[in-house]
Amino acid sequence: MSAQPQLLPPNVVPHWYAGGPALAAWRGLPPVGESSPEEWIGATVARFGEPDLGPAPMASGELLRDAIARDPVGWLGRDDGEPGDTGVLVKLLDAGQRLPVHVHPTREFACRHLGCPYGKTEAWYILQAAGDATVWVGWREEVAPERLSSLVDTQDTEAMLALMNRIPVRPGDGVLVPGGTPHAIGQGVLLIEAQEPTDQSILLERVNTAASDDEIFLGLDRDVALSAVDVEALADVGGLTRHTRAETAGLTDVLPDAAAEYFRMEVLTARADVPAGFAVAVVLSGEGTVRSADGDPIVVRAGNTVVVPSVAGDWHVDGEVRLLVCRPGESWPPPQAPNAREGAP
Repeated sequence: MSAQPQLLPPNVVPHWYAGGPALAAWRGLPPVGESSPEEWIGATVARFGEPDLGPAPMASGELLRDAIARDPVGWLGRDDGEPGDTGVLVKLLDAGQRLPVHVHPTREFACRHLGCPYGKTEAWYILQAAGDATVWVGWREEVAPERLSSLVDTQDTEAMLALMNRIPVRPGDGVLVPGGTPHAIGQGVLLIEAQEPTDQSILLERVNTAASDDEIFLGLDRDVALSAVDVEALADVGGLTRHTRAETAGLTDVLPDAAAEYFRMEVLTARADVPAGFAVAVVLSGEGTVRSADGDPIVVRAGNTVVVPSVAGDWHVDGEVRLLVCRPGESWPPPQAPNAREGAP
């Protein structure tokens, strides 16, 4: 394998919600359709129910997943995880519409009901935001299971959103969304998302979606799926957010400390090293070079995406360039989950 960082080709993933033009423009890619709102960067996992959609190719054409499975120590620095598992999934997401209110499982729920060691705690780093751009995260007050069930049955969108914490966002904001926390992304937000490496979403709202019945509840019994939702009030909304100024230098965490168990997102500029280990990076601005301990430098510019193998050693950037670096968290790899799916039809 190559012992140096590598530029990645585009890996745009179509979806049922609107978006794509802002993503393509920011990346400097040819125009895409109105329903191509996500790019899965360095992904080794697939979309729920579509095993061939999502895994990312390298410049050679080989899937990154296959390369990692063949040489886990070279790519990851260890070989005690599941084949191809990097511990993190990174996406670019262009919300061309308000996304529906939904929730992702915790690890406990996923182990019990989905036979998966990962839930889907996720985080967002905001790249672009319309003047009144908003996200919604968690309940403002306790929502009893009976009330939640009624809201889902009636599809009372206004009542659902009114019960949630509305958070205005701007470029440079980082937002952590723990598994079990209901949330939605408003129209006009372009972001980089880091998450546990699954595609598990339970939709509480479906009036503005074209999702299939299987996608709504992950193929689970309705009441089992709704039990994934944390019904308690979110006591400290501010504890889930952090703002990083554009002039920040070095290697700087953009998320609250609680994210580190699951993944890391850090802004990188010149004069700082990233420790050896698997990483996926998105070039936020400028132009410069990525240099590793054991490889030739590669030229990068705004909009590029990069994957870095562990065998490259410590690495850094030179020049007037800023990267967002995403790495697996402290709990990777998680214990293996049982294969059985409890609660499935």
